Amino acid sequence: MDKPAPGSISWTDLTVPDASRVRDFYQAVAGWTAAPVDMGGYEDFCMMREGSDTPVAGICHARGENASLPPQWLVYLTVPDLEASLRACTANGGRVVVPVRQMGPGRMAVIADPAGAVAALFQPEEQS
Repeated sequence: MDKPAPGSISWTDLTVPDASRVRDFYQAVAGWTAAPVDMGGYEDFCMMREGSDTPVAGICHARGENASLPPQWLVYLTVPDLEASLRACTANGGRVVVPVRQMGPGRMAVIADPAGAVAALFQPEEQS
């Protein structure tokens, strides 16, 4: 898979208390299919368009490190330098909602802009 370009939306997910119920909702409404993702004691879900095995979004339980995420669709904006983007966020009136953590092939953090809207910032790992 190609590394997402800086400034692009590289992922979208939704974190809610009952991911199974919401998974079923989007399967019925959007026609998505679900693939379980083992989270060590429970499952989150990668959602795909019908007939595809390429994920288009995630639906996650609000547990563990995801417990503090807001129950809304969260876009992941690709940035080349996560720490620099977090400094720019706070310098420009935003705030860090969830501090930096590892996520798949990179690191992420969740921010709120000056209006209170949230987004995740994602810095992919360097590819060799």
